[in-house]
Amino acid sequence: MAKVKQVGLLAAGCQPWNKDVCAASGDRFAYCATLAIYIYQLDQQYNEFKLRSIMSEHKKTITAISWCPDNPDLFASASADNLLIVWNVAEQKAVARLDNTKGVPASVSWCWNSADGVAFVSQRGPLYIWVYGGPDPGVTVHKEAHSFLSDICLFRWHPTKKGKLVFGHTDGSLSIFQPGCKSQKHVLRPESLEGTDEEDPVSALEWDLLSTDYLLVSNLHNGIRLVDSEALVCITSFCFPSAAASVQCLAWVPSAPGMFITGDSQVGVLRIWNVSRSTPLDSFKLKKTGFHALHVLNSPLAKKAQSSCCPSKSQHTSSTSEAVPPPTLSQNRSFSLPPGHAVCCFMDGGVGLYDMGAKKWDFLRDLGHVETIFDCKFKPDDPNLLATASFDGTIKIWDTNTLTAVYTSPGNEGVVYSLSWAPGDLNCIAGATSRNGAFIWDVRKGKIITRFNEHGKNGIFCISWSHKDSKRIATCSGDGFCIIRTIDGKILHKYKHPAAVFGCDWSQNNKDMIATGCEDKNVRVYYLATSSDQPLKVFTGHLAKVFHVRWSPLREGILCSGSDDGTVRIWDYTQDACINVLSGHTAPVRGLMWNTEVPYLLISGSWDYTIRVWDTRDGTCLDTVYDHGADVYGLTCHQSRPFTMASCSRDSTVRLWSLTPLISPLLLNILTNQPWEKIIGNTDTAMVPGSPPLLCGKVSRDIKQDLDKLSLDIRAKKLRWFSECFSPPGGSSNLWDLVSVINGQDDSLLPGSYSKGVMHMKHLLKFKTSEAQELTIVKMSKFGGGIGAPSKEERLKEAADIHLRLGQIQRYCELMVELGQWEKALSVAPGVSMKYWKKLMQRRADQLMAEDNDDAIPYCIATGDIKKLVTFFTGRGQLLEALLIAQEWMNGSLWWDTGNREVHDMRKLSNNLDGGDNIDGACEGNIRAPQSSPVNHTTNDVDNRQQYQSLLHKVCRELAEWYFQDGCAVLAACCHLAVDNIKLAMCSLIRGNELELAACVGIVLGEAANQSTAYCLELLARKYMITPTWELSADLLQMIPENDILLAKLCAFYPGSTDDINQLHERCGLPSLEECKALAEEAMCEGDLFSAVKFHLLSSEPENALQIGIDHVKEQLTGSAWTVDSVQPILDLMSYIRTDRLIMAKLTEARSELLILCGYIGGLLAIRRQYSSIVPALYEYTSQLLKRREVCVPLKIEQLSVELDAWRVCTQSNSNPPSECQKEEFSCLERRIQPTDSAVSVLCGADYVTGSNLPSHSDVQLSCFTGHRIQGPVFLLEDGKSAISLNDALMWAKVNPFSPLGTGVRINPF
Repeated sequence: MAKVKQVGLLAAGCQPWNKDVCAASGDRFAYCATLAIYIYQLDQQYNEFKLRSIMSEHKKTITAISWCPDNPDLFASASADNLLIVWNVAEQKAVARLDNTKGVPASVSWCWNSADGVAFVSQRGPLYIWVYGGPDPGVTVHKEAHSFLSDICLFRWHPTKKGKLVFGHTDGSLSIFQPGCKSQKHVLRPESLEGTDEEDPVSALEWDLLSTDYLLVSNLHNGIRLVDSEALVCITSFCFPSAAASVQCLAWVPSAPGMFITGDSQVGVLRIWNVSRSTPLDSFKLKKTGFHALHVLNSPLAKKAQSSCCPSKSQHTSSTSEAVPPPTLSQNRSFSLPPGHAVCCFMDGGVGLYDMGAKKWDFLRDLGHVETIFDCKFKPDDPNLLATASFDGTIKIWDTNTLTAVYTSPGNEGVVYSLSWAPGDLNCIAGATSRNGAFIWDVRKGKIITRFNEHGKNGIFCISWSHKDSKRIATCSGDGFCIIRTIDGKILHKYKHPAAVFGCDWSQNNKDMIATGCEDKNVRVYYLATSSDQPLKVFTGHLAKVFHVRWSPLREGILCSGSDDGTVRIWDYTQDACINVLSGHTAPVRGLMWNTEVPYLLISGSWDYTIRVWDTRDGTCLDTVYDHGADVYGLTCHQSRPFTMASCSRDSTVRLWSLTPLISPLLLNILTNQPWEKIIGNTDTAMVPGSPPLLCGKVSRDIKQDLDKLSLDIRAKKLRWFSECFSPPGGSSNLWDLVSVINGQDDSLLPGSYSKGVMHMKHLLKFKTSEAQELTIVKMSKFGGGIGAPSKEERLKEAADIHLRLGQIQRYCELMVELGQWEKALSVAPGVSMKYWKKLMQRRADQLMAEDNDDAIPYCIATGDIKKLVTFFTGRGQLLEALLIAQEWMNGSLWWDTGNREVHDMRKLSNNLDGGDNIDGACEGNIRAPQSSPVNHTTNDVDNRQQYQSLLHKVCRELAEWYFQDGCAVLAACCHLAVDNIKLAMCSLIRGNELELAACVGIVLGEAANQSTAYCLELLARKYMITPTWELSADLLQMIPENDILLAKLCAFYPGSTDDINQLHERCGLPSLEECKALAEEAMCEGDLFSAVKFHLLSSEPENALQIGIDHVKEQLTGSAWTVDSVQPILDLMSYIRTDRLIMAKLTEARSELLILCGYIGGLLAIRRQYSSIVPALYEYTSQLLKRREVCVPLKIEQLSVELDAWRVCTQSNSNPPSECQKEEFSCLERRIQPTDSAVSVLCGADYVTGSNLPSHSDVQLSCFTGHRIQGPVFLLEDGKSAISLNDALMWAKVNPFSPLGTGVRINPF
């Protein structure tokens, strides 16, 4: 089982170079980065798109993709190395490859007359058709589509008229072909180009879905036309409001015939059109950067009637009717947009899914890198900020908690190969480029403040800012020099090498020592304190060029180097020797990273697509990670979160990993309160081969020092601080803050980050109000350049929305007024008071009058301010109108109740949940619930509170489940703790297999979490029932009250010698082997069957327990009144018989019966716990064992089949209604699985570990349960071949301890 766990992924953006880089089919859409294709799929449960897979077989830039119209699982992609691939998305693999396309395909499209045919074209043709399947595969040339006079931009087959196709050319013309008709080449150029040599490339081309001949075409400079491909005439030329607007892409809206959308190339303006009008119906700006590609999903998403709770977006309902007539425009040109979702790709790499009906983003993946990412580094003073350097010429900074970009450098730097943060909190990054020298980017100011050009136009491969002396920066380059200079540009040293220098690294222990890696295969060490430019040491041994070098942060004089020879070498500077060679990579090594706490841990990344973790004490490879889809370049971790690693790759992704499983016994030593020498040590002790891991870094020492100063709450602080150090980003700090709140910690001690996460219900109003106030007063961000902060308008809108949700209506209204959205303000103003509404109406009237706008009239009439209206008309010389108004007012036609109605309204509104009559509060505009009568005052108070609490809990449960299904078990637990639901919070952590974290949290929460903590400790003890951690397992069980049965199970399973077993028995407070044998016989005489089984298992002849226990269970099952709880405890006890005894030949029958009984009862427990995915597998497993083994148990295969069918039909919504017989059968099952002790909580709901939702490139494994590809982490069974998902393995182990292979081996996936 993999020891390194993937916990996060930063997806790439969409490349802005080629045309057909965005496609969709059914419930999926895809876009291309430079070397990888990202596939998103609709999650039916939450009605949102999630990243499902990343395809990255291409070695050169992807030029086009096309989805198969007949098979939603297939799409084709082409790349600049003349390669064409057909992919199966469901199986995530390439099904066919064409290695020579005789030119770079500019456009690709599936043939409509051949299910297995893909057409492609490059430059001036011809059009090739590749039939990759069927009886006659091969490449043919289209009979007519060749010999063009201008390069082809793109082409499109007609969706219904088979064989008809159109080409768009760089000269602005079209070429149209259809079977049986004369081909038309280079026709329909824009009129303004006729007779000239000017080029105006066709930027978009789409057939009208409702016509065989009509075609929408856009030219980059000459706009959009609707043309008739038969008559060769332009039907409509569409006009833009500005001559500067140019169209980059367009798409028909399938749900609204005649309607289409376009994206501008300069600015991200989306325009809505109808073919019946030559001007846009509407347009709105989605982003500052221009569009690159657009695609409308064919079937609009049907929004759920009941909104599921999603944290980042408010829910909405959009129409899903199939056709929408052209809208009738009101005077202000506002109308309902057609339903549909547009996949939008922008020139800056941004990708989003825009809900046109609701005018909002369903999701926006902003500013991803679109090219290879060469380097990544955490900010020295902030473990949540990660900087990345890319081939696309930018450095971006990411928040690792939210996985979003927060800053980007100005760009246009060519290739950025390397980056280095300034020490501490200086907020500057040094970057090394391929052609523009090196630079320093001031992140706060958003601009480049210094450039270094000493290497001329030579590429700089590495830059390193000294963290011991912040004035020094080193660079190494293809010119053979490693240059050390001060930050103001003064050159201190120029170290000449015989060839290109690729890597350099400052010593962590000596500020004047630096190492370099060179193309001449050597590693050099230089000492800056001398004037000599010669190296102090030259290390030889690599067989190819050396790339990166890294000094160990914990062991003085030790450094490593990675080479193109595929090895990593460890050098000892003090011994002048190579002390280890790490072999395993099959391609050049690039990324290198020492762990900052465990001195022997080294991680390397390679062009073989893998990351390897090494124990440098003996050169063992501890784990190999296959999840990246291309070369791995950069590896980094932050010293305050030393077991979270980031990696970057040519697949354009950054991935986050947890290294904690590599050293997991350490956290358990902390949990079980072991002495410090088992947790923290010196490097010499830690480096002894085979010794358990010890922490030797600064963070662990700092934690210990801080703990030594405390006099109170030491255990809780120790668990929290170490847990945060071990946990990856994604909610662990948030979780601990909530634990502190529940335990009564003073609010003033909460960190600033608390208000940005999931807050406790008692803080929600307080913090959200202050957030809204902060958003209101903050002006434009100081951070220019890069991404920048939201505009003032966006901040005010966000603040207004928060105020409205909190019921602070008056503040909402005032902000809406400031934004100029008077209608919204006025529509809710009566919720404050009628007096306030009237005042707001008068302010609006005054404003409109100042603008001399007639719209002021209805406002004055509605508020009864006739005098003002008369003055308005008089001032404009409209005396007749003024007179008319005055007369009507005098006659009483325009009447306004100027009595005390507002006060009455305010009194009514002020009867709030607290029962007060606070008029000022009503004026403030907090929502007040009207009371029906003052008599039931207290009852209503209680009812209202209960309803509020119930609603709050429901929303938190939905939100928690959303997080959980998104692979964020820790954030799910936060949602439950926010409403004090400790039981469900612990349940979320256990279901997410965050067992160590759950145990720490449970211990700190105390009594309220006792039951869950005990279960958690039991699972952890099972995890460590292996050599050499048996004692740790015993320590964990000894933390559980009433642990005698659990300790007996541990001792029964222990496989040591007689002396070792007796020693463990003594440690656990149990009798010796011989005494247990006597006690077993005694218990049998007394009729205490459970104790007899227990002591037999603990004796030297544990097999005696089996027959007694199995006979008892069989006897129970022959009756009709048995329940799961009456047989499961004894079965579970027997399952702890030592494996070497259970698999003995003489126990074949007993073993088979035990496995069958455990399988069947496991199936029932799975039904109880709602482990739906493994129920069929458990029943099938039991049936197969019954069929193949000679046994005598009271179970029939036919009965198992009946039970399974009854369960399926009664619990799964998509099946037919159950028969009476099936209802009765299921009712019987339910009776059997009902817990006997209602106080015992049952852990319900499927397991879903962190990272289950993240795409990986590991070898495609098929589940031996379902035959389908496993999504997420894989668990290999004992034969080393059969695989199931880790989620299924965890659930299986919780209900049936034996392996699904039926071997009698216990399964341990924890």
